[in-house]
Amino acid sequence: MTREELYKRIEERPLILDGATGSNLQKAGMPTGVCPELWIMEHEEALIRLQEEYVEAGTDILYAPTFSGNREKLKEYGLSDRTEEINKRLVTISKKAAKDRALVAGDMTMTGVALEPVGPMKLEELIDIYKEQARCLFEAGVDLFVVETMMSLAETRAAVIAIREVCDLPVMASMTFQEDGRTLYGTDPVTAVVVLQSIGADVIGVNCSTGPEQMLPVVRKMKEYADVPLLVKPNAGLPELVEGETIYPMSAEEFASFGPAFVEAGAGLLGGCCGTTPEHIAQLAGRVRGLATVPPENRHPIMLASERKSQEILPDGPFLIIGERINPTGKKRLQQELREGRLDLVEEMAEEQEELGAHILDINMGTNGIDEKEMMLKAIQKVSMVSDLPLCIDTSYVEVMEAALRAYPGRALVNSVSMEKEKVEKLLPLVRKYGAMFILLPLSDKGLPKSPEEKKELIHQLLARAEACGIGKNRIIVDGLVTTVGANKQAALETLETIRYCKEELGLCTAVGLSNISFGLPERSYVNGAFAAMAIQNGLTMAIANPSNDLLMGLACAADLLKDKPQADETYITRVQQIKERQTFAAHTSGNVPAGAGATEQQMAAGTGRQQAASEASSGTPDSGAKTAASAQTPVFEAVLKGRKNGIVEKVQEELARGTAAKDILDGQLIPAINEVGRLFDIQAYFLPQLIASANAMKEAIGYLEPLLQEGGDTDEKPVIVIATVEGDIHDIGKNLVALMLKNYGYQVYDLGKDVPAEKIIAAAEEYGASIIALSALMTTTMMRMKDTIRLRNEKKMDVRVIIGGAVTTQSFADEIGADGYSKDAAEAVKLVQSLLDA
Repeated sequence: MTREELYKRIEERPLILDGATGSNLQKAGMPTGVCPELWIMEHEEALIRLQEEYVEAGTDILYAPTFSGNREKLKEYGLSDRTEEINKRLVTISKKAAKDRALVAGDMTMTGVALEPVGPMKLEELIDIYKEQARCLFEAGVDLFVVETMMSLAETRAAVIAIREVCDLPVMASMTFQEDGRTLYGTDPVTAVVVLQSIGADVIGVNCSTGPEQMLPVVRKMKEYADVPLLVKPNAGLPELVEGETIYPMSAEEFASFGPAFVEAGAGLLGGCCGTTPEHIAQLAGRVRGLATVPPENRHPIMLASERKSQEILPDGPFLIIGERINPTGKKRLQQELREGRLDLVEEMAEEQEELGAHILDINMGTNGIDEKEMMLKAIQKVSMVSDLPLCIDTSYVEVMEAALRAYPGRALVNSVSMEKEKVEKLLPLVRKYGAMFILLPLSDKGLPKSPEEKKELIHQLLARAEACGIGKNRIIVDGLVTTVGANKQAALETLETIRYCKEELGLCTAVGLSNISFGLPERSYVNGAFAAMAIQNGLTMAIANPSNDLLMGLACAADLLKDKPQADETYITRVQQIKERQTFAAHTSGNVPAGAGATEQQMAAGTGRQQAASEASSGTPDSGAKTAASAQTPVFEAVLKGRKNGIVEKVQEELARGTAAKDILDGQLIPAINEVGRLFDIQAYFLPQLIASANAMKEAIGYLEPLLQEGGDTDEKPVIVIATVEGDIHDIGKNLVALMLKNYGYQVYDLGKDVPAEKIIAAAEEYGASIIALSALMTTTMMRMKDTIRLRNEKKMDVRVIIGGAVTTQSFADEIGADGYSKDAAEAVKLVQSLLDA
């Protein structure tokens, strides 16, 4: 099937997807804890019967039961060497059920091993794993692919790349969002759409996690930004425990009643996830029969994105700044750090530029004495962890650009593509493949254009080449090509004409490097400021500049205000306040400010907005807030707060050399820092990647301090905690993070791993004298194994508390099974353990 054929079917009417597989197969006799793929192969009649019922109910697309068929997942059952056999056999079984009455989609999902820098999985290894499965599914004859129940945008993107490198069948990509509207990794629906449709997903959607009512707003938001059809597969409500069994309470009739609203919201493909049955799908098909599909309607066509935030670019919108500082040219300190393999200054520059109002960050690693490709990839990882801003990839080497675009988990801006033969021939295909936008630089192999007319001709040539490569105008930003007015008195006027021409006659956005105009002149800020105001008046969209330049940033905000751009008044006032705060801080540090201005100093000492939050009082007493603010000024505290694992041991050593006791570093810097990280996580200033990075940094510091604490007799014997993922469940990312956080707080943690029977958990708790048992489950089919552990504890009358967590668990579920507590994440788990032990 081609993309066009799929779209034609969707245009004719909403297509119906199938419903749940695992829970229905369990009703048919599949035990918990077995490999579902292997069980289906041994009981294929059960799957055929279920999928035939879905087809009879009106399903147009069946999902082959290959959900966990990648070799990393199969390795959990010792079956990785049978990856090809399992995937091909399962597709064959589904095709038997379909009997040409429905399409069969090859189903793929996460591997369970987190991608770098959050986890140990390298990108190319992950792509290879997905390519292996995709190749098996393609050779088995699937009609299309679905990548579903994805929590990580980076991993979803990797799966789409892998499939695209295997075949050209349609690809559907579906994320799972929490009730707060973001994935576990912090991606919002808009960002997911922007990134996935740019990388080549033919259908984008949402499945699992919530019921239909909670999913409707997500679909509505996606529709505003989507160029492609949307799919929706909600659960049959939220899980409940009834008579010892986990059920999804929503009836087929109630579930189906949301169908027309989903179609109106923009969903062109509808089905069900956990708890849904053939009856749910039959009712759904009946409710949407006769409705017209609402076509995609992207109202925001020019977008960049990181993994956690999208940035709209509007020809008549707010003026944007591409922060230029992460570039070693002329920066000896940065050059030296890069040669030493360090990126501390790069992280600081990223955070500072975001705080100062940059909208996009330019990343350039061009200096001698380093492997530029390796350093570019490391810089992308580091900056992506500390900043939410989209990136502009700036390199002269095609191979570096390709590696960067492949690795970047968002939608990048390429700086730049010119009419130079190698650039235009090699970079445009990369821009297309990886869904990037690019800065069009009107240069050729002959060098700079000799006249404004030649510049316009080069712009048209590049536009034509881009169009021939399948790249539309909405993905192009034209560089006005500023030269110095000291050498060419017409330089400013020529650039202003280029800006006007691109905006008014070509409908294109523009960018310039503002400071080039004044090169070689005295008091350059006057020239730069005047030129900026003139360029903005002529329609300039963005500038590559240093956001710490208060004159430039103030002028840009003032220009937006005078041109009556949206929210320009608020932006201008905020900008002026920030400038005043920085000026006050600078005066304070030089001793020219009265006492009593210390609050501003504390705010500025924290640096970025997130760090400012770190210096504010937490939910504790005013004293605790003051302590946090004081701690925030120590390098150790900052290293944990920013997740800087590399170098934290040296900072601890420096504290020790200053005479700070090991216990004081732990209690006065490390613990307050990780507490602040937890608070930022709670208010969604941090997400899972930052939480993990900070926890790993703290672990490194504690690993160094531990022998010193023991030597000094400063170690308090903390309670023992036994932690495990329950029997039948092989997911452990969340459980591993909880274990790490608890260890960082000094608890003795025994991690039993995943797929652990209740008997083994209880035996370990008895052996180690545990005060707390922490249980994790990510699947509705394994939730009840938590109750097994609680039952055994009660039978043995053990004095041990049991807490639970995991995506499918809730406080009400914890209450029903008799757990002593529930936590929704690792940060909350630490607080829960502390409260239970203090009770």
